[in-house]
Amino acid sequence: MSGLEGGGLQLPPLSAYVHIPWCVRKCPYCDFNSHAAGPSLPEDDYVAALHADLSEELPAVAGRRLTSIFFGGGTPSLFSPRALGQILDDLERRIGFEGDIEITLEANPGTFEQTKFRDYRALGINRLSIGVQSFQAQKLKALGRIHDGAEAIRAADMARAAGFDNFNLDLMHGLPDQSLDDALQDLATAIAQAPTHLSWYQLTLEPNTVFWNQPPDLPEDDTLWDIQEAGQALLAEHGYRQYETSAYARDGRRARHNLNYWTFGDFLGLGAGAHGKLSAADGSIRRRWKTRLPKDYLDPAKAFCAGDRRLAPDELPFEFLMNALRLTEGVPASLFTQRTGLALSALAEGRRAAEAKGLLAADPERLVATPRGQLFLNDLLQLFLP
Repeated sequence: MSGLEGGGLQLPPLSAYVHIPWCVRKCPYCDFNSHAAGPSLPEDDYVAALHADLSEELPAVAGRRLTSIFFGGGTPSLFSPRALGQILDDLERRIGFEGDIEITLEANPGTFEQTKFRDYRALGINRLSIGVQSFQAQKLKALGRIHDGAEAIRAADMARAAGFDNFNLDLMHGLPDQSLDDALQDLATAIAQAPTHLSWYQLTLEPNTVFWNQPPDLPEDDTLWDIQEAGQALLAEHGYRQYETSAYARDGRRARHNLNYWTFGDFLGLGAGAHGKLSAADGSIRRRWKTRLPKDYLDPAKAFCAGDRRLAPDELPFEFLMNALRLTEGVPASLFTQRTGLALSALAEGRRAAEAKGLLAADPERLVATPRGQLFLNDLLQLFLP
């Protein structure tokens, strides 16, 4: 099947993900590409490497402008406003920004400084994502976090004082020895900080982490289910609408950068271990990923790109739905053709099977998982594997 069948691929919005790989220390549950920072960070060298990395990516995005930027990590708020300003200036000068661009910075409560965050806001960073995870001392200690509950609350206050009227709190549940009351207390404390967005998700044990090799005592499945149901009800009661598997937002405050991922948009991946996905006018869609270790990324003798692969047409149904079906409302069926260039008939066999199993809504106009499909998303996606 041709990559241009069914009306042709339309170039989607373009975002940029910039990875800053250093943290104060590595948390025992974390499988992200993060590394404990030494006495000083190689800011200037890393900014120079990002500039060179971007130079290699520019031909693939000529004539396009960025709709969002996300500084992730690691802990990007360890970088100075000067360094982040240089990165933003480089992106704006060499690619260009849409007028309403969303620029998000991940930050941890232990790194908050009022002056520093005012300077971030002055750079044009207009959204924060604050990694709270819990407000309870015992839980924070178990998670290896460097802040306490009071610092987490101060972080939200300082974000507002620095001019951020749009910020997310990251909060986990299903923590070691966590009860239903513990989880709801954490969630109520988060809601009391009046974030515009909440990422509320269950702790999972990931390979190559301390928790994987030394598993803590996690709540039983029945408790996890009770936490999920009661938590969702509490969030809805306070005006946070679930729009993605683990994302809840006030009206008009959905994370535009993340929505671009879930709707199979394009994104540059810059920095150590960053992943990108880019579409081209010829109908091709490529995934690229960068060398993972900071020391290798900073080594001028080594290549930035660790892998570059064109997606085959028969991979696109799974690739598209792996993202789109995370959205609770799904997406218009026509978006599949716009983003992949394939005719909707490429999904026909999988749709029939998924609808018969009650995993996909029988709606010709939308691609949306049923409530059962949301619970068994992996089973649903298996029906669309090549």
